[in-house]
Amino acid sequence: MAERSFAKEVQKLKQGEGDTFAGEGILAITKALLENGVGYVGGYQGSPISHLMDVLADAEEILSELGVHFEASASEATATAMLAASVHYPIRGAVTYKSVVGTNVASDALSNLASGGVTGGALIIVGEDYGEGSSIMQERTYAFAMKSQVWMLDPRPNLPAIVKAVGDGFELSEVSNTPVMLQVGIRSCHVHGHFEARDNKRPPVTVSDALENPARKLDRIVLPPATYLHEEEKLTKRLPAAQKFILDREINERFGAPGSKVGLILQGGTYNTVIRALNRLGLADLYGDTEMDMLVLNCVYPLVDSQIMAFCEGKDAVLIIEEGQPNYIEQQIAHMLYKAGKTVKLEGKGMLPMGGEYTGQVMVDGLGTFLSDHAPDMLPVAKLASNEDPIAIPDLSKVLPARPPGFCTGCPERPIFAATKLVEEELGEHHISSDIGCHLFSIMPPFDLGATTMGYGLGPASAAAFHNENKKGRRSISFVGDGGFWHNGLTSSVGNAVFNKSDNVIVIVDNFYSAATGGQDILSSRATNKTKQTQNSIVEACKGMGVKWIRQIDRTYDVTKVRDTLKEALTTEEEGPKVIVASSECMLNKQRRVKPELAKAAKEGKRVVRPRFGVDEDICTGDHACMRLSGCPSLSVKDTGDPLRDDPVAAIDQTCVGCGNCGEVADAAVLCPSFFQAEIVSNPSAGEKRRARRSQKIISWLQSRRDAKRVAFA
Repeated sequence: MAERSFAKEVQKLKQGEGDTFAGEGILAITKALLENGVGYVGGYQGSPISHLMDVLADAEEILSELGVHFEASASEATATAMLAASVHYPIRGAVTYKSVVGTNVASDALSNLASGGVTGGALIIVGEDYGEGSSIMQERTYAFAMKSQVWMLDPRPNLPAIVKAVGDGFELSEVSNTPVMLQVGIRSCHVHGHFEARDNKRPPVTVSDALENPARKLDRIVLPPATYLHEEEKLTKRLPAAQKFILDREINERFGAPGSKVGLILQGGTYNTVIRALNRLGLADLYGDTEMDMLVLNCVYPLVDSQIMAFCEGKDAVLIIEEGQPNYIEQQIAHMLYKAGKTVKLEGKGMLPMGGEYTGQVMVDGLGTFLSDHAPDMLPVAKLASNEDPIAIPDLSKVLPARPPGFCTGCPERPIFAATKLVEEELGEHHISSDIGCHLFSIMPPFDLGATTMGYGLGPASAAAFHNENKKGRRSISFVGDGGFWHNGLTSSVGNAVFNKSDNVIVIVDNFYSAATGGQDILSSRATNKTKQTQNSIVEACKGMGVKWIRQIDRTYDVTKVRDTLKEALTTEEEGPKVIVASSECMLNKQRRVKPELAKAAKEGKRVVRPRFGVDEDICTGDHACMRLSGCPSLSVKDTGDPLRDDPVAAIDQTCVGCGNCGEVADAAVLCPSFFQAEIVSNPSAGEKRRARRSQKIISWLQSRRDAKRVAFA
């Protein structure tokens, strides 16, 4: 169950000629694919393009009506390999995934695809997860485009430009027989706007047609001597064809005053931020009209030498606005200018930061410095010699306490790490390898567990070197999620451990979904999916790979059982990898599913029971050990108002979802028995109402009696 449904929005995909399409960037991309006769689509979920996969999944019926095949790929490598359908057949295909991590996974297939080339248009929509809010290492996809000579589009972040880029990408791919990357960041994925729709096109050749009429060309297969031919083709045919198309179609755009002595060359994806910065400097209006001469690179690779030279002609200085590092575009342009003997002053990194996201303020500062040095007459006097003090930005760290990211309220993964802490209290610290997913929050307080993360599904593989010659010595513990397990972990981690007779412990965190990317179904999801085969057992897959020692835990909130099972895995004398599959449904997805059902039942007058937990403040000692072993956001502290008690006591707020982890942890760790469970009953029976009134009277009488005996302080 994905975190967001696009069931209503996808109906807009049926709009045609004469309609104005209004919506989000990811919907516009899907609509553009259909308008351009795509024959098949696939991909792997991951921010910032997870919702694009959700849109495609919700639009599967519309896609099938047009003869378009859709697959939720097992990995980014699977998705890229899917584009092989466009090698011999004139079928347009598109795949999507997060980058750079997804491109890392896909690089083998990408190299082979780019070497042999394509006949039908092949479009790779990469979600560039770079800058503030990113969840991955800070690298750029541009390096992959250069390495494999795959062309890269980076359109301006507005719907007409993005939609145009999809069509241009397919045609560029076909003209140059080369796959094309369409790079979109989070702003492009979620920007809202409108464009004039066109009719959807059924692909001239479908994948079914191709199966009935198989084709094969030996020189397209990546094997010597064809590989030498492929390299020559890239240089002598494909690159010139791509550059000619870029010029003829005016893929890159020119804005502003061409006669200016200074100019900007920028990635299309940075256009909105640049215009906003120019507006703040008094050099552009609210509609983007500006006197600054700008060359907007909607195609950032390959660059066209003649176009760059023409733009720089007659200019004193040019600023290259290129987000991220290394400065690939700046280096290429510097090389062009040097070879041509041009004297134009080229600025870039230095005026702007070498790395990091180019936010509005960063852009204002960089452009202001560039213009102050090279065209001070363009800046308004107020900006050139401002007497205003800079805006003071308050230091929030002095006002608000630090709150590191952590597990959601009720997350079933929290008790797994609470149990791990309890085991380490008894057996000592262990080397722990982490993986990509929600479970990576274990590295943060209050658990502080995990030393490394090497990639999706590679948690156990990253512990492969840790072989203890002392058979009774400590073993490493590694974690991998169910999504990572199916993506890469089954072979690279579990299979590797079996083959090499590893004696370490592997914990597979099974929350029934690809939870961290939005709750998409995976092979082991428990829900029934009408278009996918789910309910495939992780345990059986591990056994099939050769695992002998394996334990299944179906309720991770049983902290005692998780602790005892983990302890057994760390101390057993049985050889080979020890695998624990710890399963409980992702609480976010469960709440998305259950809350509407409960609300509907309550509205219909049915009896509905919701568990809630609380803390008896008279019993709570205020040592907060429960928080150090739980870390639940709903578990907080409050002042008792008792002058004889200095420490605040534990308290549970109204965000509690009744998972019971706090009480389970307190029981397993033998902490104070201050937790209690209550039940909130909607539409109670007459008997329950009578019992509630009677209980309330008794409780009120007991409370009054207790209060009367308390010592009062003036």
